[in-house]
Amino acid sequence: MSRTNTAPARPPAATGGGANRWVVLVVLCVSLLVVALDATILHVAIPSLTEDLRPSSTALLWIVDAYPLICASLLILFGTLGDRVGRRRILLLGYALFGIASAVAALATEPSVLIGARVLLGVGGAMIMPATLSILRAVFPDRRERATAIGVWTAVAAIGAATGPVLGGFLVEHYWWGSVFLINIPLMALILPLGRRLLPESRGTADGPWDVLGALMAAAGVLGCVLGVKRAGAGDPILALPTAGPLLLGAALLVLFVRRQKRRTHPLIDMRLFSRAAFTTSVGCIVLAMLALVGLQLIAVQYLQLVLGLSPLETGLRLLPLTFAAMAAGATGSYTLRRIGPRRMVGWGFVLTAAAVLLLTFMGQHDRPLLLTVGFVLLGFGLQTTLFSAYESMLSEAPQRSAGAAASIGETSYQLGAGMGTALLGSVMNAAYAPGLAAVPGVPAEAGRAAANSLGEAYQVAEQLGGAAGGALHQAARHAFVDGLHITLFVSAGLLLLGAVMARRLPRVMECPVDVEEAVEAVSAEDFEPDESRGSDEHHGAGEPRGPHESGEGCGPVRRSRPTEAPERSGLAEPSEPRVPATREAIEPAGSGRPAH
Repeated sequence: MSRTNTAPARPPAATGGGANRWVVLVVLCVSLLVVALDATILHVAIPSLTEDLRPSSTALLWIVDAYPLICASLLILFGTLGDRVGRRRILLLGYALFGIASAVAALATEPSVLIGARVLLGVGGAMIMPATLSILRAVFPDRRERATAIGVWTAVAAIGAATGPVLGGFLVEHYWWGSVFLINIPLMALILPLGRRLLPESRGTADGPWDVLGALMAAAGVLGCVLGVKRAGAGDPILALPTAGPLLLGAALLVLFVRRQKRRTHPLIDMRLFSRAAFTTSVGCIVLAMLALVGLQLIAVQYLQLVLGLSPLETGLRLLPLTFAAMAAGATGSYTLRRIGPRRMVGWGFVLTAAAVLLLTFMGQHDRPLLLTVGFVLLGFGLQTTLFSAYESMLSEAPQRSAGAAASIGETSYQLGAGMGTALLGSVMNAAYAPGLAAVPGVPAEAGRAAANSLGEAYQVAEQLGGAAGGALHQAARHAFVDGLHITLFVSAGLLLLGAVMARRLPRVMECPVDVEEAVEAVSAEDFEPDESRGSDEHHGAGEPRGPHESGEGCGPVRRSRPTEAPERSGLAEPSEPRVPATREAIEPAGSGRPAH
């Protein structure tokens, strides 16, 4: 019987369990590192960029947000396309586009050119990100090995995000702001031939045509929703046409997309994935974690530079404890997940992150290095713990044939949360900051309104005013920014605690499900294939299991028994017995609705 839910040419590492899969992991992690660096490396360059290009406040928001928003809107398109035409092919095209866009961004002399380059970087990132995660899903079919690989993968993402400000600070101090993009070019020139040589091709199901219209609807819907939220975060009235229009249009397109996918025989995304509590909850936890963190990170960078007066390099160094804590959480994540299970790991990760955020409310107008270090350590460890377990649970709930779609959903939720976090927490910050500059003694009303746009602009206005009025405006802006930062931290902590409550829907223990389609077909193959056919694989002897968790390594031996009734082809049929923890035998469809042990 032929397999219908795996790639026609599964890479040897995926089936043979050989060492090549770890080499593939290294290449995928380097790919992710470049994308993660680009998401945060620009943050410390914003003051220098603002001074050079003089963008408006709206243009500055677009410069920061264009990359994550475009990337988020196109992840489903490229993730599902990779399932059809090959994930490696999409990944290599993403490398090339990312390098070209980086060159354009580095040499930009106008805000509009830089925004356009950031859009192209978003397209390239949308090609790269889901492909790395779906290839990882294909080459690590065993859940415990995959948990270790995802721990490394998420740690690299955290390293890239946290190292970005350090590297960016060094480059801005010694060169110019465009150098933060220029470093992508040699990295892409290295990874493109390396990926072409080492990465295996991986595909999902090839049944039916690719739904081009559905992919475009999803892209436009996500973009419309995030654009509306972004405008609201910039201070536009929620009922104004520029804000409400994109929101309503985006929501309508997403509703139509879901209805279209439910009707199609071969959908881009099997919407039945969202009927699985663990999958849906994991996606929601990723959104909340990023929503609470990313906007806060951007504000924190401004605090370190504009309030404490640290240089870009010093700012990046202050964020290094977060990197090391995230690395520790990623390195121990697989062990922790097996010990305490997804529910406790995600829930306590949220609680720890919320505690770190509340600790940071003790920051004031004067430098407190010890407080910042402890806060960033707790923040990095708690957030990485949450993201690791949420990603692992989400990916393990999806069958291998839908790896690209599942990866795109996870990455869309990550980027969507990041973009919405910048808008939401930015709007909270602006709402708390602006009133403090409404009536500064000696400052004209027009100057006060200009200073209310941002702390950096307030400093510029204060310098132009000079004298007592300038000094009063400078001091008032610092006070207003710190007060706004405290309010934003409380809102962020509330979102994180909401995530801890949501995590209660995750399974108590780490289960090792088997895709029922592959399991049944593996049993059928053993019964009906000739012995020499079964023994042809050098990694399998006669009678050894050939399912997705082939040796059961880390999940206990796979008990093979012929079911009395063939399950539904969707892989979502109710199993005949509950799923079991990783230490017991099981052969189960992923995502059964049974209660966790």
